[in-house]
Order: sequence, then C-alpha cells, then structure tokens
Amino acid sequence: MSRFDDYANKYSQIRLERRNGILQMTLHTDGAPVRWGPIIQAELVDAFTQIGADRENRIIIMAGTGNEFSGPRAEPGYSFYREVSHHITANLLDTIHWNAHRLMTRMLDIEVPMIAVVNGPAMRHSELPLMCDIVIGADDCSFEDTAHFKLASQTPGDGIGIVYTMLLGLNRARYFMLTGQIIGAQEAKDLGLVAELMPREKLLPRAWALAEQLAQKNDLLLRYTRITLIQPLKKWMEQEVMYHLALESLAKLDKEDVMPDHKEIADGAAKK
Repeated sequence: MSRFDDYANKYSQIRLERRNGILQMTLHTDGAPVRWGPIIQAELVDAFTQIGADRENRIIIMAGTGNEFSGPRAEPGYSFYREVSHHITANLLDTIHWNAHRLMTRMLDIEVPMIAVVNGPAMRHSELPLMCDIVIGADDCSFEDTAHFKLASQTPGDGIGIVYTMLLGLNRARYFMLTGQIIGAQEAKDLGLVAELMPREKLLPRAWALAEQLAQKNDLLLRYTRITLIQPLKKWMEQEVMYHLALESLAKLDKEDVMPDHKEIADGAAKK
C-alpha cells in the first residue's frame, strides 16, 4: 500500500494534486510542456506504481502542460539509446527494456478509471493518453510517433505499435507508423481515439466534471470495471512488448551510431 503523502512531492516532472479521491497528474518540464527523456520515463514508472498501490485514489486525470501534451518532435536520426549511453551493452539493453516494459505495465496495473487530457500535440509516447479510459482533447491536439520508424529509424517496439494496432486496426496502424502520419484533432475524434474536443481552457474543468460523475459510483464498481475494460490491452501488452523491444534493439544495433567503432574494438582486442 502507498500513501499520497509519501509520493505527492516526489517527482520533478510530475505535479500531483488530489481532492476527494480524484488525483490529477500533470506532466511538465520546469513548468513547461514535458520534454521526453530518461527522467520523465523513470518518474512515470515510479508514479504509476505508487498511484496504483494507493487505494485512496479513485479516479486519475493525466494532463499535459501548456499547449503540448508531450514533446519534443524527434529529429531525424534521434536515438533514445544515445541519451543513456553511446555504447550499447547487454546490461544497458536490459535496463532500457525493463523500464520501457514497466512504463506500459505499471500504467495498466492502475485499477481505477483514468481520464486523459490531451492539451495539444502528443509527439512522444502518444500512446500513453490513449491507454486511458476516457480521452478528451484540445481543438488543436494531434497524435504522432516521431521517435521510431520515419524520423528515428527505430522499430516501434516500446508498446506504441501494440496500442495503435488495437485502436486503429492493423492496416491504419501500419500506415500511421510507417509514414509518420500526424493524426489531427478531428480525424482523431472520427477514428475514436478522442471522445470529445473543445477549447484548451475548457479541458481540465471538463475532466474534473467527468471524474466527479464517475466518482459517484462505489469503489469496487470503479475498480472492477476498469480491470474488465483494460484486460484485452493488458493481456496483449504482457505477451508482446518484451519481444517487440528486443526487435527494436536488434534493429538499432545495426546502426553504427550506437555501436563502438570497429577500430576501437580492434584496438581494444590488440591490447589484450
């Protein structure tokens, strides 16, 4: 069991507030839209773990800051691996896979309804808000996958492919990930990714109104309904994400920018 007081002020990039069992988690970097990297990833893994273990949390609202949900858009050739180390080792890959796996599974372990407030473009890990039970978005919100195939030349192996395939269907999801398509607000609503669109300033009041409506139900009903509705995605994620992460790493290992230089390897061998 976790207690809110133990984790309420624990994170540098997640602001937490709770009223009457409704917990709002706001992602940010120094008070501005969150910049994705190892820090926010690690903090989300821990936060999802703590939130899921705190039975006083009855509804979760997850929101971005300012006019973006998550960023930045990855530059061509971007590598999350290089943000951690220039030399890939088995232990490093194990750590990256472990954290990426836990990011997905710890969020899905939360047993109460989750509401996503997509306050603008979701350019990095845009699958996270879509794993919530209710998704509402700003009139200019959008969804894209900038950190994988098209721009970063990486296999979409960290769970994003699983989520979009489930939500869009196989053909639409493949087109989305292979072409780097940006799904705008109205198209996202038409495709069922977003339930409601509205001006940005109305998002949080609407999210709280929805949360208060849900909170009228009893705890067991809230928890067991969330568990029931999320079970297909949770099962698929548990079965596939580690295999997908392994494929992502194998594809990335083929690029010289994350491998020790061949001359460096030869020189090291000659010294032995």
